[in-house]
Amino acid sequence: MAEIGKDIAKAAKYLTEGELVAIPTETVYGLAGNALDERAVLKIFKTKDRPEFDPLIIHLGKKSQLMDYVQDVPEELAALGERFWPGPLTLLLPKKDIIPDLVTSGLDTVGVRVPRHPLTRKLLQQLNFPLAAPSANPFGYISPTRARHVQDQLGDKINYILDGGDCEVGLESTIVGMEQGQVIVYRLGGISVADIEDAVGKVLILPQSSSNPKSPGMLKSHYAPKKPVYLGDLDELMEKFGRKGIVFAVLSFTRAFADLPDSLQLALSADGNYDEAARNLFSYMRLLDASDAEVILAQELPEIHLGKAINDRLRRAAAK
Repeated sequence: MAEIGKDIAKAAKYLTEGELVAIPTETVYGLAGNALDERAVLKIFKTKDRPEFDPLIIHLGKKSQLMDYVQDVPEELAALGERFWPGPLTLLLPKKDIIPDLVTSGLDTVGVRVPRHPLTRKLLQQLNFPLAAPSANPFGYISPTRARHVQDQLGDKINYILDGGDCEVGLESTIVGMEQGQVIVYRLGGISVADIEDAVGKVLILPQSSSNPKSPGMLKSHYAPKKPVYLGDLDELMEKFGRKGIVFAVLSFTRAFADLPDSLQLALSADGNYDEAARNLFSYMRLLDASDAEVILAQELPEIHLGKAINDRLRRAAAK
């Protein structure tokens, strides 16, 4: 079982080595890993046994670190950060390339917050990378608000739980962003809408307010490339679009096609490695979206290991 303690140096060592650590925040306990390390991020999804890849929030130790990871901050959101950070507020902002696509599920925006819990702030300030940290519970379970909850649910899957006592808020952070000049609340949480409106005026609350910024639960076709994606048997799809004279690109699991230019085909993992396939998924979709193809053809993976999560994203990409 995981060791429970207050040793920040030990937690930092595990995280620097690419391992996961449960951390306390004022909202709930998070399952934390190096947000800049795709392998560590992948461990988060595997440890939580998530059937899909949802965007993750990155956690910073100081407000001054924000511009290291995002391109710009609208005036209204900057005002919210000044007022409510550190605290249970997540801002959805355009990311810099240093943030892996796996963290944002291929989106151009990343959720960022500066947690208020003193133990985790000290930990973050010792690290030279931000932490991706969704709630430290298996998929579908109740979010943990004390170290023992994490031990009961994930204690056999991680090495260390940083014990910060009971969470002060006990409710996930409020997620706020902007679209077309309008401040939008994507998820209701630890900061009230009234407090947000007191700072920036009237906001729009999405009726699909959910657990993740730009959550797939909000729109079925989220995460889709600009080019149409068709999902099915690759041989049948290639024959169909070939007959029509439509230029297509192919995203396969392991296969290579001798009669197709390299620029129009990518295999997620030639060796059939699900971890490698997951790491490559979003970047490969971007590459094919930028190709000369008119459409992208893809196949589902076997529904084992991370195949379920990969298939979830492929289905969403093909939904529109």
